[in-house]
Amino acid sequence: MSEETGLLIPLELYEESGVNIGTKQKSADMSRFIDTVNSDGLYLLNLNQTDNRIRIIASFLNQYDPSQIMVVSARQYGQRPARMFAEAIGANSAVGRFIPGSLTNPALRSYKEPDILFVTDPASDQQSLREAVNTGLPIVGLVDANNKLRNVDVALPANNKSRHSLALIYWLLSREVLKLRGQTTDEEWAEANDLEDWKSTF
Repeated sequence: MSEETGLLIPLELYEESGVNIGTKQKSADMSRFIDTVNSDGLYLLNLNQTDNRIRIIASFLNQYDPSQIMVVSARQYGQRPARMFAEAIGANSAVGRFIPGSLTNPALRSYKEPDILFVTDPASDQQSLREAVNTGLPIVGLVDANNKLRNVDVALPANNKSRHSLALIYWLLSREVLKLRGQTTDEEWAEANDLEDWKSTF
């Protein structure tokens, strides 16, 4: 933990990765997670809330059997870190195009029956989000300044469009989930997992 701030990592690392850089539009739902607007007209997310939500969500995910957690990312820059997050914590992932019916049609080869869905972006992952809502699954979502929260049960406010931000969020969330299980420490995780490896390469 970053001693001087009480944050999970130094504030500068969040800022360098652009985790707090939102969009030029904000939804009414996201107002409570927004700090200010920068000179470019971009809404900036509150990093203290992001940091706190990472702790809450790590604890929440650990209430589920890891194999019953499904992580999805249609967004290009989210696919690699989402897959690595799923592998790290023992969850399932569906990255790239989400095959319609994967949560609702048992006849499909891609059919899964998870207990919880984790979406990288409620807008780009709306197919899986709709199916999860229809089957009554709880939904955790990475949400940017412009996202709506109507179908997201637990929101993690963060820049969900940047390769740097997505890599850091998934890297950090993996660490926190495994720390709560007693399977790693900050030092062990950093030594075994280079953050650069979590960034999308395309």
